[in-house]
Amino acid sequence: MKRVLVVLFAVIGMALLDNCVSKDMVRSSAAAPQRVPGKAMVVFMRPFRMGGAIQSSVYDTTNGNNVFIGIVSSGTKVTYQADPGTHLFMVVGKNADFMNASLDAGKTYYVLVSPRMGMWKARFSLLPIHNDASAKYNLKSPEFSQWQRDTNFVEKSGSANAWYSAHAADIATKQADYMQRWNTASAEQKAELTLRPEDGI
Repeated sequence: MKRVLVVLFAVIGMALLDNCVSKDMVRSSAAAPQRVPGKAMVVFMRPFRMGGAIQSSVYDTTNGNNVFIGIVSSGTKVTYQADPGTHLFMVVGKNADFMNASLDAGKTYYVLVSPRMGMWKARFSLLPIHNDASAKYNLKSPEFSQWQRDTNFVEKSGSANAWYSAHAADIATKQADYMQRWNTASAEQKAELTLRPEDGI
């Protein structure tokens, strides 16, 4: 009986997590999206179940022009076909946070969308996954392989851009507030939050 209850609770838990996926995102039509020629592909992945009920949205905010990439829920990953060169990416939940990137064409890069639980709030950070086995988050680790298995590709549905339009003012307010903190971060702190050209594969 105890084993049956354990299995039942596990099934219910997975169903609840599935319900946390934004209705504005749908499972990708391609099991493994491919890079567009001349572009770099950035994969934003959120394998962590913590803060599962809170949605996190990601943006390319290079030069202050926000490009809405998608909503990254627990257990999902979203791809972005980026121009080569330098970028500033942003994640928004109850807060906003940022990550630099320097991208080469013809490579795929990976980023963790990582929740940080606070008092009554789930805050999010973007953590670069490096192509260096000595890095805390790296492509060669067993954890990375597990993150790949624990996440499914999703893409924007027809209602996604309407969602962004409805929330644009709130997103801009958080962006302006937290950008002040980002601008005062040290060079060392920003270096830790940077995807380098050699991190692509």
